[in-house]
Amino acid sequence: MLPAARRARTRPRRSEGERPMSELPNVAFLGLGHMGGPMAANLAKAGYAVTGYDPVPAAQEEATKNGITVVGSAVEAVPAADVVITMLPNGKLVLDLYDEILGAAKPNTLFVDSSTIDVADARDAAGRAQAAGHRAVDAPVSGGVAGAAAGTLAFMVGGSEEDFAAAQPLLDVMGRKVVHCGGSGNGQAAKICNNMILGVSMIAISEAFVLGEKLGLDNQALFDVASNASGQCWALTSNCPVPGPVPTTPANNDYQPGFAAALMDKDLGLASNAVRSNGVEAELGLRAAELYHRFNTGGGGGLDFSAIINDIRDRSNAEDSK
Repeated sequence: MLPAARRARTRPRRSEGERPMSELPNVAFLGLGHMGGPMAANLAKAGYAVTGYDPVPAAQEEATKNGITVVGSAVEAVPAADVVITMLPNGKLVLDLYDEILGAAKPNTLFVDSSTIDVADARDAAGRAQAAGHRAVDAPVSGGVAGAAAGTLAFMVGGSEEDFAAAQPLLDVMGRKVVHCGGSGNGQAAKICNNMILGVSMIAISEAFVLGEKLGLDNQALFDVASNASGQCWALTSNCPVPGPVPTTPANNDYQPGFAAALMDKDLGLASNAVRSNGVEAELGLRAAELYHRFNTGGGGGLDFSAIINDIRDRSNAEDSK
């Protein structure tokens, strides 16, 4: 069992009667795209006053429909905020944005970064916020766009116990599970470690199915054995890479993404940076990063990450034809 401070935190959704809306903190939400938009909308539905900014007009329009007060710049969004949540594509953007807005925020504002970025960048961002007189946690998410819309995301949080406790009520609105992983940057560390496991697992499962096909083994038969034996894992039973055995998986919908291969490429790249900078012998993790990078840059990035089985199958058939 995890120590108490790191145990998964789950709680029922807050009812409007639990705390008067007038006492809820004001929220600035920066980055209202495919993930940030529905996350901010769930906060607004729960009674939070949300001011948002995104440079994309379509995102602004959708946010306005969902009860978010959209302003013309990030700096304009933060002065009245008690909590600033960011959801951006990479660490450089997060750090540049923090440099832009930290001075505009009132003292002791809580900064919550839900982007998926490098661990070192997350710790740098927290340090900059704290040096400016604020509080900060990193809170990357798992669950994709569907989870953001449904409010069922999983949050992995790095920061002090006090800052985690301050952020948790908002995270509970946007997610189903919230786990405090330790100090600054540890939320990002948990996410990239988890996704390294997932990437390696999906490649291993895909290779096994292609090998089974070569040996004349039916995919359903292999699934029935592995899903009830030592090969059982989430990538097999929840995101099976071949059509048929699990009807709800992307493999049954032309690999339309639940979790896109481009995002797996990004996350494994972050994991690889951490592996190298910390001197870890992670041969499978590094090799998985190479394979997903090749698949992404070769045109597979818009497909679900499980579609890497097609790349493995195509390359295997190419070897047969030599």
